Amino acid sequence: MSRPLTARQQHVFDFIVKTMGEFGYPPTRAEIAKALGFRSPNAAEEHLRALERKGVIRIIRNTSRGIRLPNQEPQEIIDPTVAALPANIDSIPTGLPVIGEVAAGSPILAAEHIDRYCPLPPEYFTPKADYLLRVRGLSMKDIGILEGDLLAVHRTERVRDGQIVVARLDDEVTVKRFKRQGHQVTLFAENNDFAPIEIDLRSQSLEIEGVGVGVIRGGNGQALG
Repeated sequence: MSRPLTARQQHVFDFIVKTMGEFGYPPTRAEIAKALGFRSPNAAEEHLRALERKGVIRIIRNTSRGIRLPNQEPQEIIDPTVAALPANIDSIPTGLPVIGEVAAGSPILAAEHIDRYCPLPPEYFTPKADYLLRVRGLSMKDIGILEGDLLAVHRTERVRDGQIVVARLDDEVTVKRFKRQGHQVTLFAENNDFAPIEIDLRSQSLEIEGVGVGVIRGGNGQALG
């Protein structure tokens, strides 16, 4: 570090580290602004540029979560933002399976659900991705998960409040933000047009299929979400 951080810069840096530790990916400018009381994401951007000049972070241009710590190795970086799909995706039968429509009651990785394979190594994401789920609808658009995107998913039943999860409700699979309080689970959309989904675990079934660890922009066709 070339110069000491100001108090405000330290708050921004601490929030970045905290977010990456809790969720596995860095915050957006809007999330920094909201958490620290800035008037706009532009104010957060100014602090990020100052932190970059002082050598405590690296900024990856043109990505909403393009914030890196200097000691991060490439394979340790997860970024739920934009990545280009290789042009020859359909010709390579290895890599991460791309999951399209999921039939009611069947395992999400059943062979009939796999549209094709994306030639990205699982370790491109941290924690590693087990599959890519095609997003349907705009319920998560406010955090940049859009219709037709591919959501990288790490298979796990363990989930923390605030994480983006792939959840199965009865026979429906959905992508939402998770929060639990006792027996009550709330699945939040990131779009004010969609109401939260309330689940009482004492009387309703909920299965967590995994947590989102990244988004690839550039999928096409019908989708889940």
